[in-house]
Amino acid sequence: MFEFLIKKLKAHPRKIVFTEGTDPRILEASARLLSGTFLTPVLVGNLDEIQAAAEEAGFNIRGAEIIDPEAFPDMEKMVSTLVELRKGKMSEEECRKLLKQANYFGTMLVKMGYADALLGGATYSTADTVRPALQIIKTKPGNKIVSSCFILVRPSATGDREVLAMGDCAINIKPTEDELVEIGLETATTAKVFGIDPKVAYLSYSTLGSGKGEDVDKMRNACSRLKALAPDLDVDGELQFDAAVSPRVARTKCPDSKVAGHANTFIFPDINAGNIGYKIAQRLGSFEAYGPILQGLNAPINDLSRGCNAQEVYSMAIITAGLCED
Repeated sequence: MFEFLIKKLKAHPRKIVFTEGTDPRILEASARLLSGTFLTPVLVGNLDEIQAAAEEAGFNIRGAEIIDPEAFPDMEKMVSTLVELRKGKMSEEECRKLLKQANYFGTMLVKMGYADALLGGATYSTADTVRPALQIIKTKPGNKIVSSCFILVRPSATGDREVLAMGDCAINIKPTEDELVEIGLETATTAKVFGIDPKVAYLSYSTLGSGKGEDVDKMRNACSRLKALAPDLDVDGELQFDAAVSPRVARTKCPDSKVAGHANTFIFPDINAGNIGYKIAQRLGSFEAYGPILQGLNAPINDLSRGCNAQEVYSMAIITAGLCED
């Protein structure tokens, strides 16, 4: 999976903002990225402090761009751009104060074209990554929400890698029918970036009418609407998980389905099911989980877990930059 993304980035090198420039995990990942020459780290913070932190930790970050909000030469232009973006909602003084925060400053670097993507959150919450992204980068035309998916990877019996996509496991707590349509389309789109030919299953405790209830109706209706919206996409539901992944069960419960028994892209009814589901796959199924990958924004911006390590930062940086459109 990463070989494919690295090849893509070598053909189109990118710049990625790290909002926590002095964090040792960020510095270690940056040093490793710089040795690969396909992705340039843009570290937000004080030049002397970042260089001192890198030297103390023993990481060579020569070649990285270091941008200090306090010494940024285009700050006035950035302030005026943010004032325009937040017109009627924030004063110039409020915008100037906000841009002293690395998450807002870094997001504006992407908005203004100084970088292609952003990865933050090693020391702050998901909300502090998503909020500036929504206010500044905003959702893509036709999208009303930001959603998320996880990419799960494990070696298969044939020696290849089994790659799955699961959404939404991190952002939308109880998505509506409309939102589930959007989540399904965005998750299928993300799946394709990672080499998955998406076979999308809308998951439920019911398989094609075997159970009743509002939650069943919601998943069935969202699935039906996605079929109409994207007729070339393989999608089915509502499906129980066993029917979605087991050919034997699928032959019994839904023999005419093109997706059942072979699903690789899963849409959960709510965040409870999604978060539990991907973690079961990770902990009991021996999958490596990458994410959450934010979907629906005008530029690739992703969030790190505060418990992440340098390897996870490195991997998520490649994933984030790999989402850039050519």
